Amino acid sequence: MPVRRLIVLAILTVLACVLFLTWGARGDMGFVLQFRGGKLLSLLTVAAAIALSTMLFQTVTGNRILTPSIMGFDALFLLIQTALVWTLGGSRFAGLDPMWKFAAESLVMMAAALALFGTLLGRGRTDLNRMILTGVVLGIGLRSLTALLQRLIDPNEFAVVQSASFARFNRLEQDGLLAALCIVGLCALAVWRMRETLDVVELGRERSIGLGVDHDRIVIKILLIVAALVSVSTALAGPAVFVGLLVVSLTRAILPSHRHAILLPCATLIAALLLVLGQTLFERVLSMQSTLSVAIEFLGGLVFLFLIMRSRRS
Repeated sequence: MPVRRLIVLAILTVLACVLFLTWGARGDMGFVLQFRGGKLLSLLTVAAAIALSTMLFQTVTGNRILTPSIMGFDALFLLIQTALVWTLGGSRFAGLDPMWKFAAESLVMMAAALALFGTLLGRGRTDLNRMILTGVVLGIGLRSLTALLQRLIDPNEFAVVQSASFARFNRLEQDGLLAALCIVGLCALAVWRMRETLDVVELGRERSIGLGVDHDRIVIKILLIVAALVSVSTALAGPAVFVGLLVVSLTRAILPSHRHAILLPCATLIAALLLVLGQTLFERVLSMQSTLSVAIEFLGGLVFLFLIMRSRRS
């Protein structure tokens, strides 16, 4: 049954990709396919990064409500954008090389993740709780600093910051796509090789150690992979708070399994189907009268509230 559902999801995802490439195409098909193909590849890369990072983070924390955004990655991204506009100005910021900008943003966010995950070098479950609490406090501090800088910049340049403050699936950064593909591909390969170990890690620290797994080392490795994936998705598409939560919740509803060999590809396919089909509808049917990120964040927020209310009842 799980294999059949995966096959159905894969077929639906392929159909959504074909629809995205061909619907409403006119003129030179070579140019159309090249333009839409780059955008489609960016959507698939972001979908894989968001799905894998959220699934891995929930496996490590043992909590189905938490997402990597709780660690303050979105706040750090906004601070980087605001600081660049504040120091360089709006015109110079717009003239930055997108490839170097993407690389710098990814490196800064990964370095911050390395510093934050250093709290896990000790032993015990309390280190993980401390890391999560540190991420929450760090996110609040970064948002406050970002708000301060936004009050100091010119009102005309504030529009530049505002445009980078939300997820932008309709205008993804494609200049760093090759580097993003390499990072996501390597992370996906590493995750797939430890898929059976992830099943044990989800049981908890004590049980996984009892089953012969070096829990602390595996957790740090997983969190570093999460940091790389979140850095790529945020640098390509901007901050997306509830997309991962929505995708993982749908995955666990469609395939109620604890095997990561099933959950990981299912989450990736659902994320790809959601982003590609959603972007197709918003571009071709709604003529961009609204944005996909707003709809997904709204649905993800409702799922977040539902999960909180259900956890309180239980």
